[in-house]
Amino acid sequence: MNHKIPKLSDPELQIKSSMSARESWRMFEIMAEFVSATESLTEIQPAVAIFGSARTPPGHPYYLLAEKVARQLSDAGFGVLSGGGPGIMEAANKGAFAGKSPSVGLNISLPHEQAANAYQDVSHTFKHFFARKVMFVKSASAYVVMPGGFGTLDELFEALTLVQTGKIRRFPIILMHSAFWAPLIGWFRDRLVDEKMIDAVDVDLIKVLDEPQAVVDAIFDYYATRGFQASVSEKALELNL
Repeated sequence: MNHKIPKLSDPELQIKSSMSARESWRMFEIMAEFVSATESLTEIQPAVAIFGSARTPPGHPYYLLAEKVARQLSDAGFGVLSGGGPGIMEAANKGAFAGKSPSVGLNISLPHEQAANAYQDVSHTFKHFFARKVMFVKSASAYVVMPGGFGTLDELFEALTLVQTGKIRRFPIILMHSAFWAPLIGWFRDRLVDEKMIDAVDVDLIKVLDEPQAVVDAIFDYYATRGFQASVSEKALELNL
């Protein structure tokens, strides 16, 4: 049997042409997002990104822990980046806002609109998720990952993938609250390593800590011999994101 691709009708061709034009203009929107975000964040160095659930209410132990570690990072001289919304994001911004260094919210426009929290010295709203994720990677000297859901895991695995594949420089990726993360780390070792999906050393890309001061110390220890500024070769890697 001969199969033929049906031809588009004139109205369908017009729609296709219109969509193509919109896609072209979208490229300029994306470029503008990168330029604007880079201008907003370029002076906020060094910085640490804190991720976690948007559903964690104020007063919850996870919220209070995120607020405390953000305050200690801010007082230690780190700008603190969060997703700008509620829950752990709010806790991170709140802690940093009370500290000595900038509190930054990288907000995202969502169909069910995410309201920006009130604790941001610098607030930048993205339309495109991937542009926002790139700016987190480019701007942060470390990731601190609190308990969270799919969005938190997405940021965690994105960072692990980029470091593992050599697309970005290695930097501290710290999971806070060991009781929450223990099953995942165990699965990495018992399943992914055992079945040779990853190398055993890949698990060492992650550090699991419980105390805010231990997080601050771990980040300073990591950069003690190399400084926070990316080298020329590391900056060149970022251009390939």
